[in-house]
Amino acid sequence: MRFFFRSRQFKKILLIATIIVAFGIICGLIGLTSTPGSSVFGAVVRPFQNVFNSVSHGVSDFFTKLNEGDKLLDDVEVLKNENEELKNKLVNYEQALQENRFYKDFLELKENNTDFKFEDATVISRDTADIYGCFTIDAGLIDGVAVGDPVITSAGLVGYVTETAQSFSKVTTVLDPSINVAAIDSRTDDSGIVSGMPELAVDGKFRMYNLARSCSVTVGDYVITSGGGVFPSGLIIGTVNDIKADKMNTSLYAVVEPIVDIESIRDVMVITYFSGQGSTYSGGK
Repeated sequence: MRFFFRSRQFKKILLIATIIVAFGIICGLIGLTSTPGSSVFGAVVRPFQNVFNSVSHGVSDFFTKLNEGDKLLDDVEVLKNENEELKNKLVNYEQALQENRFYKDFLELKENNTDFKFEDATVISRDTADIYGCFTIDAGLIDGVAVGDPVITSAGLVGYVTETAQSFSKVTTVLDPSINVAAIDSRTDDSGIVSGMPELAVDGKFRMYNLARSCSVTVGDYVITSGGGVFPSGLIIGTVNDIKADKMNTSLYAVVEPIVDIESIRDVMVITYFSGQGSTYSGGK
């Protein structure tokens, strides 16, 4: 490259460039100090002068637009940041509303059951391979949660705690065959046992079995806990969806749909204490 700068070709290019620049300066001066005697020469150089002016204006416009483009990019970045902040505020606002609704719904339950002690929790993981919908919550031994504690939403019973660690617990739902809940029909007081069945769990349902053939249970009735042992009385478990004969004996069983959608549960309450709470529980994994 250094040999090129010493060559005749480079010197010629440099000379031509110098002439062009000088010519441009002269054209500019003529444009500023034009006289009648210079009109002929001005007419000759005017096209070149126009070209230089156009080039000069074009370069100026280019840098102006370049600066404007940089400012526009800066404005876009500011708007993006503001939009992100607004989105975060909206998410926090919606979470706050949801939490307020959550605690408001439990207020009536607490007022009607002054002996209950609650620990709120959030579902943090689910076993997608488990057809019974078991899940893990972010409350454990350090929160006072123990094996056998009932787990509810404001609508009713979800299941109970079957495993605990320091900061989390595993919940088995009413869809699971290992769970046994003493229950009654809220309308007729007919009693039975709530438990899961694999063939019903795939449809998100469970059964209430050991119903006498003379019972008056019918579709649409509410099934609630009858109390004693692990579960307090009066918790809604679900609604009767169908009545069927038990092939294993002479009794009937009701197909029951949970009062809550097990798969969509996000926030729950663990009942860590209630009057008459038993120290043992049925089933478990």
